[in-house]
Amino acid sequence: MADQAPERSQPADEHHLPVPTIQNVVSTVNLDCKLDLPAIALRARNAEYNPKRFAAVVLRIREPKTTALLFASGKVVCTGAKSEHHSRLSARKFARIVQKLGFPVKFEDFKIQNIVASCDVKFPIRLESMAYSKQGGAFASYDPELFPGMIYRMQQPKMVLLIFVSGKVVLTGAKVREETYRAFENIYPVLTQFRKTPTRPLWIRDAAASDQEDQEKRLQEATI
Repeated sequence: MADQAPERSQPADEHHLPVPTIQNVVSTVNLDCKLDLPAIALRARNAEYNPKRFAAVVLRIREPKTTALLFASGKVVCTGAKSEHHSRLSARKFARIVQKLGFPVKFEDFKIQNIVASCDVKFPIRLESMAYSKQGGAFASYDPELFPGMIYRMQQPKMVLLIFVSGKVVLTGAKVREETYRAFENIYPVLTQFRKTPTRPLWIRDAAASDQEDQEKRLQEATI
């Protein structure tokens, strides 16, 4: 049965790269029947429906912890899963909930629409320099007054990356998790080229670290 398929493994970490962590999987499925949204909202548990604000019933389950948007057409959007398997499992659970309410549902055209992952390269990045470089110019958009991160539109695989000065990277747009790993492997060498180096001399940094340790020690002694 498709729901029981094992999770695909992470790539071999040959170069000691950080490995992106899946944060959200968005999927869709067609129940192949018209849905009476007011009736579902009244009868289903953990359901919300405000047609003046949004034309879908919001349905939640705890295991896996996910949220579904149910549309009158029978289309369902499932969000919040941490893996492809959990996304499919959640979609089936939502379908069963609707089925138990008396609707002749089917489970058609299940698709993963977007995988969102994140990673931390553990070093700060010179985003402005990267934005105007050969590596970033054609693909990067960076305006810190509008958004604190760089928007990097990768072509292969076709994904959008949000890159922050802190070294945090958010990867969106993947259909399979391998695309997430490949996108990060592609961008990591570029990020290392624009690694921000400390501007203070080493002896000043060591002194500052020593002062911080002394302050922490005094604080600990004061709280004993």
